[in-house]
Amino acid sequence: QVQLVESGGGLVQPGGSLRLSCAASGFTFSRYAMSWYRQAPGKERELVVVITSTGDSTNYADSVKGRFTISRDNAKNTVFLQMNNLKPEDTAVYYCNARRGWDSSWGQGTQVTVSS
Repeated sequence: QVQLVESGGGLVQPGGSLRLSCAASGFTFSRYAMSWYRQAPGKERELVVVITSTGDSTNYADSVKGRFTISRDNAKNTVFLQMNNLKPEDTAVYYCNARRGWDSSWGQGTQVTVSS
């Protein structure tokens, strides 16, 4: 079955960095666009960034442009999110999503807390 397992979240001070990973299994990873979403308390889930199946194109939310970088390793069925210069407003549960047409799957999420 499809599995997406996020890791790498935690508590970090403002200005710090974290690297999230999402390990995928149960489907042909290289055929799926991968995205990171986040959901802060009391807010709707929002798209952070998406990367195409081949990794040749990305699209970032304006709020994270220049600070976050998505990458994928199709040989290892893993997508990454490098987050630099973190701000308190980046605090949220971060979710990995795999999508191909109408087929969409979610991970369980990993908590990122940015606080001094």
